[in-house]
Amino acid sequence: MIFGNKKWKGFNELNIMTYSTNFSIEDLSFDDNGLIPAIAQDWLDGSILMLAWMNKESLNKTLETKSVHYWSRSRAEIWRKGATSGSTQLLKEIRFDCDNDALVLSIEQSGSGACHTGEKSCFFNEIDHNATNKKEKKRSPFSNICSELFNTLNERSNNPIEKSYTNYLLTKGSNTILKKIGEEAAEFIMACKDKDENSISNEAADLIYHLQVALLHNGVKWRDVLAVLESRRKNKS
Repeated sequence: MIFGNKKWKGFNELNIMTYSTNFSIEDLSFDDNGLIPAIAQDWLDGSILMLAWMNKESLNKTLETKSVHYWSRSRAEIWRKGATSGSTQLLKEIRFDCDNDALVLSIEQSGSGACHTGEKSCFFNEIDHNATNKKEKKRSPFSNICSELFNTLNERSNNPIEKSYTNYLLTKGSNTILKKIGEEAAEFIMACKDKDENSISNEAADLIYHLQVALLHNGVKWRDVLAVLESRRKNKS
């Protein structure tokens, strides 16, 4: 785990921050109530799921059991995430920030989601930055753009929109989808051959889009692809 035994130590004679590989929980900066904020993040797509608090005991329990434990400020007790709801969190990795006063937990979320409302993420209220007196509910949490794209494609599949290109492809089926993948792959190859960086980026985006449509059409989730990539990374480490 990244948490392990690394921390920033201080500045050297060149005023460059040096790095120590020694770590103790005592090195973390807990607030006056003995707490430290902990952000839970999906281990595959990077979705921000929730913010909670930990004390030293709950952090130790988390590290020892790999089952995430938090400190409930309202109940003044340690609680294992999902103990009653079944929406447990398995620790994959944990990091702390440059000031040693905040944690990020990379976790595998089970159950309906991280939020007690049943949403995948607690952060589902979006403030309209063009009109700050309005908000909008977002079903999909902050994530990487490819995962968000697949979520949008899935939404189009479940709730078709007239004249939607995605719905057109899904209705036409495999032959049309696979033909488009072939065309986009050829265009990507030619862009690479011409060493046109702008065209390479655009053709790569088109190819990824059509690959995701094919995945959706065949009942394969983007997370399944991410899981394969993650397993390959671990096997090589």
